[in-house]
Amino acid sequence: MQKKKENLKRFRTISEIHQAFGMPKPRHPLISLTHFDENNPFNPEKIPVYDVLEFYKIAFTTENRGRMKYGQNYYDFTEGSMVFIAPNQVIGSSEDSDEHSSYILLIHPDFFLGYPLAGRIKQYGYFSYAVNEALHLSDDEKQVVLSILNIIELELNSRVDEFSQEVMIAQIELLLSYANRFYKRQFITRKAVNDNLLQKLEAILDHYFDNEKSLMQGIPTVHYLADNLNTSPGYLSDMLRSLTGQNTQQHIHNKLIEKAKEKLSTTDLAVSEIAYQLGFEHPQSFSKLFRTKTKQSPLEFRASFN
Repeated sequence: MQKKKENLKRFRTISEIHQAFGMPKPRHPLISLTHFDENNPFNPEKIPVYDVLEFYKIAFTTENRGRMKYGQNYYDFTEGSMVFIAPNQVIGSSEDSDEHSSYILLIHPDFFLGYPLAGRIKQYGYFSYAVNEALHLSDDEKQVVLSILNIIELELNSRVDEFSQEVMIAQIELLLSYANRFYKRQFITRKAVNDNLLQKLEAILDHYFDNEKSLMQGIPTVHYLADNLNTSPGYLSDMLRSLTGQNTQQHIHNKLIEKAKEKLSTTDLAVSEIAYQLGFEHPQSFSKLFRTKTKQSPLEFRASFN
């Protein structure tokens, strides 16, 4: 099959994407749930390779499918996987997708207006994960997700009344809470893989400071580490928090203090020189971080050590 020219399409409304898929207009302008299967097949030729949605997308694959494109890479999916996409993320699909069964839940942010979930949904970090960090569900977990989606589908297909939106928002919040729990379980069941990732993180930080990259490039950022580990910043921080109780930024700070203590105790470098070597633009910022972490100033630490 000839590769389709890569282009970017922005969908501002749920109605627009329904039209792009060749589907009927959504029953509700701010939320829709579509079940793709052999009776309602997904046709990737209907949409561009890349798209940007101005609403939330939750995809749940119940049977094997082909590949999804994210950035310049393709990722294979197994049955029972979920992907959470926030508004304005660039996402795509591949023209070589196999037949599959999946549910696609689209929710415009305006649907949450007036409800606490409007602000709370931004706290679920997995909406910032990359596609290759999908949630993989057990059989029991799949049944939980399906039961919630079935209630949402029932509400959307039933006669709308004054309780419809409240019921659907309650179910969406329940779905997100379960996804949070299942991701925490996934971090635990993938502990061996994550421990290896933690070791790589430590090695990257050691190499960064030992080769004085910090002197030239400044303090390493969360995005720098995530890029070098081939993960998204959100997934990396959540994974580290599940292993150590600290996020990526805290790991960077701990490594900074570790290297600072080493220099303070083994060299006669001035505090300002150590600060610059570690990537700080201003020595005062270094001294403030050091005191926050150790309850001592750099000079007090050097004096107590000696």
